[in-house]
Amino acid sequence: VNGIEIYSMKIDSKVTSRFARNVITSRAVNRGNVHKEVFFDVELPKTAFITNFSMTIDGVTYPGYIKEKEAAKQEYEKAVSKGQTAGLVKASGRKTEKFTVSVNIAAASKVTFELTYEELLKRQFGKYEMFIKVKPKQLVKDFEIDVSIFEPQGITELEAEGTFITNDLQNVVKKTFSDKKGHISFKPTLDQQRTCANCSQSLLDGDFTVKYDVKRTTPDNLQIVNGYFVHFFAPTNLPQLPKNIIFVIDISGSMSGREIEQTREALLKILDDIRDDDFFNFILFGSDVHTWKEKLIKATPENLDEARKFVRGIDTEGMTNLYGGMMKGIEILNAAHEEKFVPKRSASIIIMLTDGQPNVGISNTEDIRTHVKKAIEGKYPLYNLGFGYGVDYGFLEKMALENKGLARRIYPDSDSALQLQGFYDEVSNPMLMDVELHYPENEISGLTKNSFKHFYDGSEIVVAGRFADINQNSLTVDVKGEGANDVLSFTTQQDAEQTAKAFQEQEYIFGDYIERLWAYLTIEQLLEKRTAATGEEKENLTAEVLDLSLKYKFVTPLTSMVVTKPEDYDNQAGIADKMTEGIDIFTLHCHNIKRSCRALNLCITKQTPVICFTVDGDPHFIISVPQKEDAICFNINEKPGDVLSLINDPVTGITVNGELIGDKRANSNAKSQNTYFGKLGIANKYLNLKVTVTSEKITIQNGNEKTAFTWLDSVTLQQEGLTLIINKEKNLVLSMGGGASFVIVLHQVWKKHPLHQDFLGLYTLKSHKLSEQTHGLLGQFFHPIDFTILEIHPGSDPKKPDATMIIKNKELTVTRGWQKDYRKDPKHGVDIPCWFVHNNGAGLIDGVHTDYIVSSLF
Repeated sequence: VNGIEIYSMKIDSKVTSRFARNVITSRAVNRGNVHKEVFFDVELPKTAFITNFSMTIDGVTYPGYIKEKEAAKQEYEKAVSKGQTAGLVKASGRKTEKFTVSVNIAAASKVTFELTYEELLKRQFGKYEMFIKVKPKQLVKDFEIDVSIFEPQGITELEAEGTFITNDLQNVVKKTFSDKKGHISFKPTLDQQRTCANCSQSLLDGDFTVKYDVKRTTPDNLQIVNGYFVHFFAPTNLPQLPKNIIFVIDISGSMSGREIEQTREALLKILDDIRDDDFFNFILFGSDVHTWKEKLIKATPENLDEARKFVRGIDTEGMTNLYGGMMKGIEILNAAHEEKFVPKRSASIIIMLTDGQPNVGISNTEDIRTHVKKAIEGKYPLYNLGFGYGVDYGFLEKMALENKGLARRIYPDSDSALQLQGFYDEVSNPMLMDVELHYPENEISGLTKNSFKHFYDGSEIVVAGRFADINQNSLTVDVKGEGANDVLSFTTQQDAEQTAKAFQEQEYIFGDYIERLWAYLTIEQLLEKRTAATGEEKENLTAEVLDLSLKYKFVTPLTSMVVTKPEDYDNQAGIADKMTEGIDIFTLHCHNIKRSCRALNLCITKQTPVICFTVDGDPHFIISVPQKEDAICFNINEKPGDVLSLINDPVTGITVNGELIGDKRANSNAKSQNTYFGKLGIANKYLNLKVTVTSEKITIQNGNEKTAFTWLDSVTLQQEGLTLIINKEKNLVLSMGGGASFVIVLHQVWKKHPLHQDFLGLYTLKSHKLSEQTHGLLGQFFHPIDFTILEIHPGSDPKKPDATMIIKNKELTVTRGWQKDYRKDPKHGVDIPCWFVHNNGAGLIDGVHTDYIVSSLF
């Protein structure tokens, strides 16, 4: 491809006692007669930590070094300032994040990339799963996946499957297992990789999944190696606990359409799976809170039939009174326990689903978390499901972790109902509650989490720790938990010699694997605690995670890995950063933008792609293109007073236009001055609605009727076809006719500033509710775009190379540059790289930029 041949790619995985080390090695050669840029793209599980990366060019190896994030950033930026850049870890899907690095190599030269990552495999539905993303993007002469598994308990089943495995490729997957060892090999020939005879396109594009389970003659397994231990607990053949489950469901207007249909579909399937000794109820929240019943109801056939009728009738209305819905659910569950209406030995669970942010009742998320934690008092877990990208996922995650649960993102795709049902299946079979694993306090240090509210069928509890005395080689553990009929209690003893006997097959073991497993689990759990912590506690947790990450060379959210080439190799640098949910490229929190900064932000969240526009100064736009893990930017240079058509949808009748204002200068028409939006007009012609927003007031015109508010008001307004919420001096939320929702942010500057004025920011939620005919300066980018970058070469600025961009069947000269993005750092912004399209986006936007100037706001 483009003169670059990947002639070898090998994925070598070793799994020892559920802990996996994966080494991906890719070898490429430049067959061209000029230097070329070679890319190494790998998607790895979000739960994994990168532990090593190196590049070998013409026999010289350049290793990666893991450092504290700020120190790594400084080194990276120093290298970047001298030349080209390579590589970041970014989100790329539900389960994966992408590591990308690129390097220029000379004609006829070779490069070898080697990436290592480690993860603890989780057990779900009775099996451990290892997920490998396969996407070489071209035919590879020597392609191989090799997986070796060693489990001292013995392996009971082993399977491998691939989404790209055709009938012809079935026999290429070789699988064997016997006693403690398992092995899987996949090594297709060039012809077997082809999509058809003589094709150059590769079949290898998808997911390769390995699943297995181990023998369980006892409820648990304890292993001791070199002063560290790991304890696996997964009892079998236990009677299931009855459960008491409250579903708290968001029915606000933004859930209308496919979201509420999929929610109904999932709830109906869940009702089919509820057992007759379970209790349940539904709480719905829009602007108001509605309950199906005033108390928990037993799952009799009659009650289940009535519940199905109720679920089929669920529809959307109003705003998002999340606080009211949550507190009502907790109140009903608490009352059921206090009145002893439910069995003493039963597991209680709250599952909440929301797609938006609280804006009715108590809307401050810190206050909601405080009230919820106080009301639950640790009695049962709270699971928060965030539907789509408009939710404050950080808030949902903190609230769940504070209440012994977890948060999960539900992606707005065609299988959303299956995602909801799949999560329910994970927590629908509680076998034990209040599980405590006790270890001798004076013998153990660095113990990971050893107290669990529930143990679910098909899962596994994992606890690890280290001995205070490294020479100690035996351990006694007491385990207790509440079962359906009685208290489960037993004691386990193990010594290092027993573990050593099980591990005589040394070729299956990589280093001090139990010590690394302990470090991995400790870091993972400390990061969870840090999510909900504040103040001094957060600082202490940060220091602890950082210390462990550096010691064990894990790329975590607090560390980065830098690969820097010496000066005679063009000063290229790569940096690997672990993504976190809050800064995931699919998670846009544009409302957090610094209010005093001079930037207009327009963010449009669509299922694919996710596109974020940032406008600053003479409006420059950044378009993030996730499929490319890259961005395009361009400027619009027009004068104050001009009105730009931003969004125009003839199907829904919605239009958004923006009027430019400039600095407080005598010559208001000066092209050199900064411009930004001072007035926005949002209209729906079919509803005869017009909303005008300035930095002073908000005016609503409904036919001949006019209503006005100021930014000093706190307002919640609902009338036919219109929902409007003003959060005093901050923002307003607006939706019309069940279509897209808009959030307009007020950016205030110092009133006596000699130049700058207050201005407005806009971003869009539920943009997929606009039609495919949507256009406008921004609306045209609701549709997927694709581009190719060729011929990177030095530009007029030595720090900013030029290139040729192929887009819309056109060749554009573009320049690599940096622009401020305020998503990740609301205070200072983050410089992100993008390809700059010159001349007001000529060739990128449809037509020319002056086509988007309209005569008035409406």
